[in-house]
Amino acid sequence: MTGDYTDTQVVVVGAGPVGLFLAGELRLAGADVVVLEQLTAPTTESRASTLHARTMEILDSRGLLTPLGDIPNEPMGHFGGTPLDLTLPSPYPGQWKVPQTRIEELLGQWANDLGADIRRGHEVTGLTVTGDYAEAEVRTAEGATAFLRAKCVIGCDGENSVVRRLGGFGFPGADAERELMRADVAGIDIPNRRFERLDGGLAIAARRPDGVTRVMVHEFGARPRAEQPRFADIVDTWKRVTGEDISGGTPLWVNSFGDASRQADRYRDYRLFLAGDAAHQQMPIGGQALNLGLQDAVNLGWKLAAQVAGRGPDGLLDSYHSERHAVGREILSNIRTQALLLLGPAAVEPVRQVFAEVARESENVRTHLAGVISGLDIRYEVGPGEHPLLGRRLPHWQLTTDEGAVTSTATLRSGRGVLLLLPGDEARREELRAAAAPWAGLVGTVTADSYSGAEAPLTGALLVRPDGYIVWADTPDTDLKQALKRWFGAPPATSRPSPATPVPATARVNNNSSATATAKKWRTDMNRLTGRTALVTGSSRGMGRSAAIRLAREGALVAVHYTARKDAADEVVTEIENDGGRAFTVRAELGVPGDVHELFLGLESGLRERTGSTDLDILVNNAGVMGGVKPEDTTPEKFDELFAVNAKAPFFLIQRALKNMPDGGRIINITSGLTRFANPDEIAYAMTKGAVDQLALHFAKYLGPRNITINSVAPGITRNGNPVFDIPEAVEQMARLSAFNRVGEPEDVADVVAFLATDEARWITGSFVDATGGTLLG
Repeated sequence: MTGDYTDTQVVVVGAGPVGLFLAGELRLAGADVVVLEQLTAPTTESRASTLHARTMEILDSRGLLTPLGDIPNEPMGHFGGTPLDLTLPSPYPGQWKVPQTRIEELLGQWANDLGADIRRGHEVTGLTVTGDYAEAEVRTAEGATAFLRAKCVIGCDGENSVVRRLGGFGFPGADAERELMRADVAGIDIPNRRFERLDGGLAIAARRPDGVTRVMVHEFGARPRAEQPRFADIVDTWKRVTGEDISGGTPLWVNSFGDASRQADRYRDYRLFLAGDAAHQQMPIGGQALNLGLQDAVNLGWKLAAQVAGRGPDGLLDSYHSERHAVGREILSNIRTQALLLLGPAAVEPVRQVFAEVARESENVRTHLAGVISGLDIRYEVGPGEHPLLGRRLPHWQLTTDEGAVTSTATLRSGRGVLLLLPGDEARREELRAAAAPWAGLVGTVTADSYSGAEAPLTGALLVRPDGYIVWADTPDTDLKQALKRWFGAPPATSRPSPATPVPATARVNNNSSATATAKKWRTDMNRLTGRTALVTGSSRGMGRSAAIRLAREGALVAVHYTARKDAADEVVTEIENDGGRAFTVRAELGVPGDVHELFLGLESGLRERTGSTDLDILVNNAGVMGGVKPEDTTPEKFDELFAVNAKAPFFLIQRALKNMPDGGRIINITSGLTRFANPDEIAYAMTKGAVDQLALHFAKYLGPRNITINSVAPGITRNGNPVFDIPEAVEQMARLSAFNRVGEPEDVADVVAFLATDEARWITGSFVDATGGTLLG
């Protein structure tokens, strides 16, 4: 496909509960995501309403239960209509009743707050997959055609999935042989029925607190109809099965579902993925379909985010298919069994009776079935070791830590992995802390002084994935570092000594000018920016390079931006790291469509990987292009290029950065002394820098309430690698313009930038800082 396109990291197709939950998981882990939904507004139909224990634990691990308020709970569930006690060790045993509309509302708000781009009225009409990207062709609600290009596309678009069809996924299984019709009906008064099998069929009726009754009915021997039923069809069938007349009620919602059972032969095909009902079709008995899909999402989200960020270890995405396909296969098998027990003819009654007796009398059978339905029995293959908790979800414990009391589930709120150190030998705990330190941006360490709860760990430490499953236990036959590499990849390159670590002073002597042949030393007492993050555009050389190095020396984690010279940007990172600092590269060409979006894709990924957050404390707009063209030779194309890079890009970088910048942030724009000093050969260039001066003046007023400062730094003639600085006579002539009788060095400007980035410059905003060495004095 060709033409204009939107570039992102992941496209999720479908804004139901599964798609929205997956979008939130991806954003929590730092991936950029666009959600495409064919419907122009959320559905008002509450098809599913049951959440099981494992899903409740997962929602709790993301802090999503509190907004739901008090949720009605029923400890008893069923298996094929036979009552079944679902109580198992969990803070949330049983069934929890939440309308699907409320779940979608909650997950949509969560994903949106995390920065997911949710686009309704967008229908996917085509897919193209190459070695570099997956592209979705979309028809918008206005009838226009749009293209979205991403590293991956995920189908969360239901049992009739377009992604599955266009992607060529196999979907083997069986078509429906039976159907269950259902409706939400107001204004009727009939007895509640819980899976009541009568001579003619099955009847279910449940009156809600709002007075609406949900009825479901199946007539033995009836085949699935080709179209969705009318309310009249349900009225007729209900009367034949129960003898009751519900025709006087008002239908709010009518549909039917069958017992079709299909599963995609693969959940991943290179850059395409399936989750939820797009990956598996089953009769929605007891709410298992919704829970299965939400658990697909939490399994895939953190893995895919790691992969698109370039840090996912080999085989990580393959584990999504291997883990979730096996779970789906087991669930589909038990649902087929339930469908037969629930909707089968009179001939299945003896089987139902024997089954009910066994489930009632055998605790092993009950706990097995309860574990399957609730999702608490899941155990993944996660690597070597024989510990009984390996591959299982983290049990619910009350922990006492230095920060206070916390539940084990709440330790997963950040979406990162967790190394949980339980009471034990302190020397061993310190050894494990040191082993996990290189992965600190991906795995948080929680030290518990005490714990209480069921399912004793029988070990002193556990490594837990972001989705809550234990992948390592501290036993003699396992190695923590190997488990970290297997699930989180090689340790990030920036996990070197922190800026606070004492570093030997290194003399740096400028040999270009005798006037500046002064040793500049790294100092270890200047960590005024420790814990902060910075982006310096155009920092692979010149003043940007020096500014990046200087900010890193102050303790900041620095994103080194470049356009073409990755080798030069890598050299800057290497220099910073060799001196104990932290930095990473990010590429984007400025002045072209999509420039800011591309830059922040890489920036957020790098920040999330290293800090667990996408906060940006300091923005230095340094990148720019010189004109060097006489006014009579300036073409419209050159003029537009100058303004696109020098003025437009800084404006929109600020606009975008403010979404990531906490209160108290710092914005520094590199402008030019040419806005105050005439040079006829740089009129167009000077105009662009004059525009940049206005950013500080006007944004300062706008950002004052957030304590964000913004200032302009105006260099004069500064050594920048231009060959003219290798000509002594030219340098001498330029030096005469300065009050100090020398040309500027990049470090001269970098020191000013660093000062404005610190708290010591908190009372300076909207200013024009003359860093020309007195050139403007006249």
